[in-house]
Amino acid sequence: MHTVWVRLNAVVFFGLTVLLGLSCMAALSKVGHTLRQRPVVKKLEMRKFRSLKSHGGVDRALLSFDLDVDLTPAFHWNIKQLFVYVVAIYETNGRYNQVVLWDKIVEAGDSKVLKEKNTFIKYPLVDKRGGELRGKEVTLQLQWDHMPITGLLHMDKQPLDTSSKFFLPTEYQ
Repeated sequence: MHTVWVRLNAVVFFGLTVLLGLSCMAALSKVGHTLRQRPVVKKLEMRKFRSLKSHGGVDRALLSFDLDVDLTPAFHWNIKQLFVYVVAIYETNGRYNQVVLWDKIVEAGDSKVLKEKNTFIKYPLVDKRGGELRGKEVTLQLQWDHMPITGLLHMDKQPLDTSSKFFLPTEYQ
């Protein structure tokens, strides 16, 4: 009456159903953890301003920064890695602009404490709308993405009131 293929099909799909159920329970077990546990940002500030130039009709700023952060609270058994990045936030014409300056992937087996001293940015601070960077107040903010083994992705960031701020020069250098 039942062939080997029918029985194999039943066993495989039962196993997949159990795996799905366990994955859902694992994801639900950490639903509020990422909201309560944040990395401890001890220091994030601009170290040295390198240059501000007009490059092809757009402003381009280069700088270095210091970062000291403990990512340990953000990790738990279901986190595979964190994607950590430093963002420069500035305002032009009533709009907030965010530009990623530096990023790093921190895996579960890596050191969870990042101490970057006088680190040159990977990506320049560029205002593509024109010459809008001169004299602007820039806020450096640490942001991160939780990448779990199973479950939903979650993004979080350092509160703006604890972020570092500085002004760009009013003239090109």
